[in-house]
Amino acid sequence: MAHSHGKYADFEALREQAIALRRAGLSRRQIRDRLHVHNNDILNRLLEGEAPPDWTKRPNAKDDLRDRARELRLQGWTYDQIQVELGCSKSSISLWVRDLPRPERRDPAEQARLAGRKRWEHELAIRDEQRQKTKAAAAEQIGELSERELFLLGVGLYWAEGGKDKPYDRRENVAFVNSDPGMIEVFLAWLDLLGVERSRLRCSVMIHETADVAAAEQYWSDLVGVDRSAFNKTTIKKHNPKTVRKNVGSSYRGCLVIKVLKGAELYRRIEGSWYGIVVSVRETDQANRT
Repeated sequence: MAHSHGKYADFEALREQAIALRRAGLSRRQIRDRLHVHNNDILNRLLEGEAPPDWTKRPNAKDDLRDRARELRLQGWTYDQIQVELGCSKSSISLWVRDLPRPERRDPAEQARLAGRKRWEHELAIRDEQRQKTKAAAAEQIGELSERELFLLGVGLYWAEGGKDKPYDRRENVAFVNSDPGMIEVFLAWLDLLGVERSRLRCSVMIHETADVAAAEQYWSDLVGVDRSAFNKTTIKKHNPKTVRKNVGSSYRGCLVIKVLKGAELYRRIEGSWYGIVVSVRETDQANRT
């Protein structure tokens, strides 16, 4: 080898060897050991301008952060804003984006608005996380319902959402209308508990004319387990141009109407059960007050 300890002779010849080894796919360490060059400064000079082989490139955990930082910088974000968004140091951000043009200075009022909006978005995210945790914990506490619990729940559910008999309009029939799939599922489970056969049910859809009527009919058909062809005619609601509708989009499926044939006796049981619940609550309340 054309060099002695601590002193490298014929640098250009040594560089040619280093470049040849680099282009052959050797790593820095392999070249260092092959040429016995243990001085990093000399090794850097020998390999200057030569890209490392692909196999030596290790994935950088910060690559995604760097790319995102550059993207935000090009959108005009400041170092402070990027730091809050990505949670990395300003020194890293500066290193990643130093070749990019500096964003134009924003009006202080606009910066304050942006900062305020960012803080509010962060606050909303925290609130949503807490909201979901509360809901999950409450759902877990319910556990399995007893038949009595389901019966009482169904009575209250029907009395809140179902059709009711009036002194001036005697209609002792059972009809339930709702847009919430969960409510429909509970109502059907309650009817099963009461021994109401599915063959006694008649279903139909009520929906706005601007919605996907066929998709809604199929959705409710699948949920109830009744063939779509067995549904009664869908009721279409006409659009009022003065009204701004909010229940739009693919999640809007209108309401499902469920009627029970020969339901007069069932209706009387429901009404009687409801008044039994009311009387029980009154007696319990009175006992608590005395």
